Amino acid sequence: MSIRVPLRRHRRSARGTALAVAALTAALSWAPGVATAAPPPAEHTAATLAATFEDNFDGPAGSAVDGSKWQVETGDNVNNHERQYYTAGNANAALNGQGQLVITARKENPNNYQCWYGRCEYTSARLNTSGKFTAQYGHVEARMKVPRGQGMWPAFWMLGNDLGQVGWPNSGEIDIMENVGFEPGTVHGTIHGPGYSGSGGIGAGYTLPNGQAFADAFHTFAIDWAPDSITWSVDGNVYQRRTPADLGGKQWAFNKPFFLILNLAVGGYWPGDPDGSTSFPQQLIVDHVKVTTSDSAGATGTFRGLSGKCLDVANAATANGTKVQLANCNGNAAQRWTTGSDSTVRALGKCLDAASAGTADGTRVQLWDCNGTGAQRWSYNASTNDLVNLPANKCLDVVGNNPADGTPTQLWTCTGGANQKWSLVP
Repeated sequence: MSIRVPLRRHRRSARGTALAVAALTAALSWAPGVATAAPPPAEHTAATLAATFEDNFDGPAGSAVDGSKWQVETGDNVNNHERQYYTAGNANAALNGQGQLVITARKENPNNYQCWYGRCEYTSARLNTSGKFTAQYGHVEARMKVPRGQGMWPAFWMLGNDLGQVGWPNSGEIDIMENVGFEPGTVHGTIHGPGYSGSGGIGAGYTLPNGQAFADAFHTFAIDWAPDSITWSVDGNVYQRRTPADLGGKQWAFNKPFFLILNLAVGGYWPGDPDGSTSFPQQLIVDHVKVTTSDSAGATGTFRGLSGKCLDVANAATANGTKVQLANCNGNAAQRWTTGSDSTVRALGKCLDAASAGTADGTRVQLWDCNGTGAQRWSYNASTNDLVNLPANKCLDVVGNNPADGTPTQLWTCTGGANQKWSLVP
């Protein structure tokens, strides 16, 4: 377990220790390669969706986390060779009275805790929502300020809720954010599943520009998760997207419920152990955790437009880039749209999208994974029946004012014409 693999970084295990989740199966995994540079920032809306899970960590300073939302795990973790003991209650995970959760790693052992290597040298905390909350699809985010220093290993991640039945990695694992202290300016997002765990874990890194460190400020780490796709972002900047096409024919393990995990590990295969440069205590400060979906947000119905026909996803396909068109109203899911409070318009688990984030007249409109970008921000005015793409300030338009089935839609300067009018009918 202590072997170093050249040119690879060791990552977290699926779980070890005395966890409260029944029949957790522990295993070791690695992250491939070196952190990648961030792509150009993508626009991100500040609005939020209707929350299905939200914790803003309000409460008196020193209070433990809300037990209706989180359970606190205890024990050590031999599988990663982490050095800390995860403690119960509010010993290492407590509210600060300012609307934040503080997970504190300390160099101490007040209760003679025993770890895999002998008497434990450090304490910290790990929380999960197993048995209390699971999600399947949506927007999952946490706003956090990470610790700094050699050996620090904060993480925000998810495990399949069937872990106790199928074990890891068959359960699937989604690492939304991991940071190791020797890379102060980089975080990683990774998926693990059957046949692509360990050194085959699939992911990428996001690096802050100009030598900035994540410990210097709060950042929002998120995924947008839909059937057969997961998209990662930092502060709204999308840096990778994974689909079954990335797996080389292996099983996609992410179309099912997952639960959330927050923890701060000390040491281990990947980060290495603390050294003389590492100061204690170190803190992972969590401002909020939210899981949101537009399924219950705003209004849901059919958009009826030119000649009484409906806004339709061609062939009810869910592939990215599927044409959004005019068609006879038939009541199927390809014509059921939800206007979210995040300014998205969704059908079939995906978003109405301006192709390539275009804003010019004639930009094609399509279905795409929800990713928080401006290409998917719309405003619907029920009084005027206008459906407007916000960055472009242009209307959803039926090409050529043609009422035929299959006529595509586009962005076009708003004219007030009948081919730009849409009534949302429940």
